[in-house]
Amino acid sequence: MQTPVHKLTGEIAEHIEISEKVFGAPFNESVVHQVLLSQRANARQGTASTKTRSEVAGSTRKLFRQKGTGFARAGSIRSPLRRGGGIAFGPKPRDYRQTVPRKMRRLAIRCALSAKVGNEELIITEPFTLEEPKTKEMARILKTLGADASVLIVTAEAEENVVKSARNLPGVKTIPARLLNVVDIISHKMIFMTTTAARRVEELWGEKPVGGGNSEPVSGAETTADN
Repeated sequence: MQTPVHKLTGEIAEHIEISEKVFGAPFNESVVHQVLLSQRANARQGTASTKTRSEVAGSTRKLFRQKGTGFARAGSIRSPLRRGGGIAFGPKPRDYRQTVPRKMRRLAIRCALSAKVGNEELIITEPFTLEEPKTKEMARILKTLGADASVLIVTAEAEENVVKSARNLPGVKTIPARLLNVVDIISHKMIFMTTTAARRVEELWGEKPVGGGNSEPVSGAETTADN
C-alpha cells in the first residue's frame, strides 16, 4: 500500500510502499482489548497492603462488660467496625500478571497501527533532524504537520535531541520503534512515524524471518512484567 511521506515543513516529499500486513490488517477488537488489559495489569506493582485486626496495634482488653450497658457486645478495640481498627478484606501484596501469547501481542500492535492508518491518524515523516534540543522548534514542526491533540513520535532508535525537544510539550511522547506498544498507540490521537521507524516496525512485526528466529522486542509495560 502507498502512503505519502511528509517533510518537516508539511509538504509531501514522496510516496513510499508500506507493508499491508503491518499497516493494513483488519481490526480485531477482542485481541486488542485483551492485550491492552494485560499490559495495564502487568504495569501494576501490586504492593498495596493493609493491616487486619490481628496486625493493627491496640489493646486486647475487653472494652466494657458483656451485659447491662445497653450497647452491642464488643471484645476488641482492633475490630474493623471501630476507628483505628483493622481493615476487613483489604488489599495485600499480589501479582497482577496476565500472560498473553506472543502471536496475540504481535497481532494487537498490527491492528492498532492499521486502525490509525485507516483513520488517517498515522503520518509518515522524514527523520527529525535537530542539531540541538529545541522545544520551540519541535512545537513548530508538530503544528506544521497538523498536530492538534496528543502525539506519539516514533523514531527508529532513541534520539536524544528529539526526546529532549518533545518531553516538555503536553500530550507529546517519543518512543523508539522497538518499544512500540498497544497502550501508547491507543492513548495518543496522532502518530508521527519516521520513514526509518516504519521500516523498523515492518521488520519487527511483519513477516517472521525464515528459520524461526524470535526478534520480537519487549514493549512498554511488558518490559518488566509481560515477558
